[in-house]
Amino acid sequence: MDDETLTRTALLQSSSDAATRVFSTILTRSPISRIDVARLTGLSQAAVTKAVAPLVAAGLLDDSLDPTITGLPGRPVSPVAVVPDAVVALGVKVNAEELIGVATDLTNRTIASRRVSLTSHEPAAVVDAIVALCGSLRDAIGGLGSRLAAIGVAVSGDVDTASGFVRDSALMGWRGVLLGPELAERLGQTVVVENDVRALTIGEHWFGVGLGTGSFAIVTIGRGIGSGLHLNGEVVEGAYGVAGEIGHLPLAAPDRVCACGRRGCVEAVAATSAIVAAVSTAHGRDVPIDEAVELGRAGDPAAVEAFADAGRVIGAAIATLVNLVGPELVIIGGEGVADFDLLEPALRTSYAEHVFASADRCRIAVRPHSFEDWARGAAAAAIRALVV
Repeated sequence: MDDETLTRTALLQSSSDAATRVFSTILTRSPISRIDVARLTGLSQAAVTKAVAPLVAAGLLDDSLDPTITGLPGRPVSPVAVVPDAVVALGVKVNAEELIGVATDLTNRTIASRRVSLTSHEPAAVVDAIVALCGSLRDAIGGLGSRLAAIGVAVSGDVDTASGFVRDSALMGWRGVLLGPELAERLGQTVVVENDVRALTIGEHWFGVGLGTGSFAIVTIGRGIGSGLHLNGEVVEGAYGVAGEIGHLPLAAPDRVCACGRRGCVEAVAATSAIVAAVSTAHGRDVPIDEAVELGRAGDPAAVEAFADAGRVIGAAIATLVNLVGPELVIIGGEGVADFDLLEPALRTSYAEHVFASADRCRIAVRPHSFEDWARGAAAAAIRALVV
């Protein structure tokens, strides 16, 4: 990190609450007039101007754009915009078989991306792979590497973001892994370790659908069933780093054992491994998920029923979530979205049966997310940690 970037990050991290609100508003809505910043933050125009000045001087904001006619009729107002390449972040999504990494600018736009296969789930081996991947990304962005200010790492499971401690990740077979401090020491950078679904939600909150939506939830389907919550303008993190774990709501039959060791979890029926197990048992042989999907689309009774069972329990879980917190939108994403046609009829029927009263006005939309999008979520979490 060069001296200029050190100055910029120090300014962001030492800013007052008002300055933080101003910068985050400009960052997520750039370009924008000071009048609109004042309206959105509830601050006076004088307070906004005071907050903007040092950010412009540090090269984080640009107020030299051509004037536009906004705000009061006929009054020319110069917009303020974020300088995208003032700061660079890296984001890494940890999957079972590989790491997906991206380098992004301050607006979460991808500058470079790389993938690295994992040969072991041992924490030390994964740390080595993350360090190597980050080095590859820095090489890929050339001179912008000196502006690297933070690195985000997204991991499935129970993650304490404040300490970088992965309490439990069934996907990786981890319990009690102090990932953040080890990576920070190896990389010489600020490292934010975040639950992967929550990181994806942060990305949508700051740079995606959250900009136009007061409250939303992301439900991911695939190897696990996860959820991230954006309520009243904030991503819900939970007192202990756990929030929105709908995959472990006890909505399935108690004879179904989850990978977490508990009984009756949503994932015990709806995770990819559960669907594969049900179809394989019915056919008396190992049936991979791709074949299970083909069988389901061909009308195979066992496959059709396995996907329908998954859809029913996911629908009930989403209804439970909507009844509890009342979002206006639920986005369904994850690798399982490719098979959503097999889940959708039972899911929507079950949702309609369980959602309460006017909560049924909540929209359900399907939005595919690539693994690069998950990595961008990790980078967004790192950017957010710099700013707020």
